[in-house]
Amino acid sequence: MLLSLSEKERKIVEKLRKIPPDNLHEIENFIDFLSLRYQDRQLVEASKRLSSPDFQDIWDNDEDASYDEP
Repeated sequence: MLLSLSEKERKIVEKLRKIPPDNLHEIENFIDFLSLRYQDRQLVEASKRLSSPDFQDIWDNDEDASYDEP
């Protein structure tokens, strides 16, 4: 199993093996937290990309041009 892992992955597995079994739920909870945070960031970025063209028409107008100048 460890043969197909990268060096970083092997180090993580070795560190996990040193954690007492009773504490592994904390590691799992943290991994779940990181996964959710990553998914949230992906959703935000996708929303930005999808909405940008729609907002471009709204923001790119002569009435608001004075706000574009520094």
